[in-house]
Amino acid sequence: MAEISAEGADGAKKPTSLRTVVAASAAGTAFEWYDFFVFGSLAQVVSKVFFSNLNPTAGYIAALALFGAGFAFRPLGALVFGRIGDRLGRKGAFLGTVGLMGGATFAIGLLPTYAQVGLLAPALLVLMRILQGFALGGEYGGAAIYVAEHAPAGARGRSTSWVQTSAAFGLAGALLVILGTRLVVGTYFGPDAFDAWGWRIPFLVSAGLLAISIWMRLKLSESPAFLQMKAEGTASKAPFSEAFGQWKNLKVVLLALVAIMFAQGAVWYCTFFYSQTFMEKFLKVPPATINLLMMGATVASAVLYVVFGALSDRIGRKKVMLAGMVLALVAFFPGFHMLAKTLNPALAEAEARTPIVVVADPATCSLQFDPVGKASFVTSCDIAKSTLANAGVSYSNQAGPAGSVAQIRIGEAVVPSRDAQALPPAEAKAVKAEVEAAIKAGLAAGGYPAAADPERWNLLGAFGVLMIFVVAACALYGPMAACLVEMFPTRIRYTAMSLPYHIGTGWVGGFVPFTAFAIVAGVGDIYSGLWYPFAFTALSVVTCFFLLPETKDRPLDQ
Repeated sequence: MAEISAEGADGAKKPTSLRTVVAASAAGTAFEWYDFFVFGSLAQVVSKVFFSNLNPTAGYIAALALFGAGFAFRPLGALVFGRIGDRLGRKGAFLGTVGLMGGATFAIGLLPTYAQVGLLAPALLVLMRILQGFALGGEYGGAAIYVAEHAPAGARGRSTSWVQTSAAFGLAGALLVILGTRLVVGTYFGPDAFDAWGWRIPFLVSAGLLAISIWMRLKLSESPAFLQMKAEGTASKAPFSEAFGQWKNLKVVLLALVAIMFAQGAVWYCTFFYSQTFMEKFLKVPPATINLLMMGATVASAVLYVVFGALSDRIGRKKVMLAGMVLALVAFFPGFHMLAKTLNPALAEAEARTPIVVVADPATCSLQFDPVGKASFVTSCDIAKSTLANAGVSYSNQAGPAGSVAQIRIGEAVVPSRDAQALPPAEAKAVKAEVEAAIKAGLAAGGYPAAADPERWNLLGAFGVLMIFVVAACALYGPMAACLVEMFPTRIRYTAMSLPYHIGTGWVGGFVPFTAFAIVAGVGDIYSGLWYPFAFTALSVVTCFFLLPETKDRPLDQ
């Protein structure tokens, strides 16, 4: 790769290899993604440790919501670090994000549990997630811009796609460390040790990654485009008002958000995160098997990001990204149905042969979501639905007569529920346990498996289904950094680009697992949560096709 003149810390001109720029930027970003993804991959364990006061469904939704909460603060980090990057330089902004992210992740590994300190535990966890999201909000834009402003005009797609691979390396690293820790801790300390304390190890490992990240980024110098802008005195004095207060720039921000980032958030996080929730919670696949499948898909994605980034240098960013969006759109529902048939065919067969219907007075039914742990779910309808939600099976709803006791129809069999509203807590708990046992017995009699049968797994078929989504996500994500950088002028690039990126990935993508699972818990159909990513992707397809311009031949010195 070429040598690029950049200003060193001492003010002298020093040659910086593009290879070094790409490696340091991508590696630092990968370490930050590792920090962030460890939490998402351990949502099931986190729900038990920090939300043990909630019922299993509410606790799991709360953990997924907390995963999304980290993303909610990413736009704020994008604004703060974006302003720093546009006013003071790219390097300083994304160097600072590393320390904040690494420190917050390491701290999660030291937090007390709910059993130890009560509500203080989830409160501290929320704070750490906010700091993580805030830090990551300033990371991606800085790394992508830094590489793009160093890269030759005809190779920006390929060069910035290496920044995209950082997400794959970070996720693969997180899954690898989690899998390794599970195996070692389980082998030497027993099967319950990981959930008790072994989950802390992947978070604590971030301390070493933090040191490596800071060391690598300290070796970098400022980008040539920023130095030229600074020398010419054209740097923006008010990046916020210029980026968002002038319609010519604001409309580009909105276009980037709707035409690209809505789909990116929906497709990428459905592919790499909600699929894990779906396989574990609904298909009853063991976490270790899910980790292996996701690691294989993630390793493949690292190659595909570069392939599609390079392809966009030849045929254009828009064509490649739009193809990825359309592929995901047509694959969402048939793809997840195929996952069920390849990983838990007994479940798919039972759903087709023995459908489940909950017949209840609608007035006695509430949403199966209790983020504060106050709802008791003791009506006959709530007891029935909470049991089915915890079992991870699909059911439909049928209105019953007013005041009637709910019934669960499993094929031709009928399991009556019971109402426990007027009973003392201990008796209500016993009634719920009795109904749950009867429902579980009815599910077993109807052919619904308690867990996926390893003898009937088609892991190669499941991997093939996941790869369809991986190809879609990579076709969209690979060229995306170059496209976003090319859409905005240098003087406001960091600020203007970072905000739509992190709204899309944070507010759309980050809440995919939480929202999709909450929809399933409320509706009863395990596939209903897919309407959330489907809707955002469809909106992006239409907007991208009609409004997004091609950017690959645009100069960056705007």
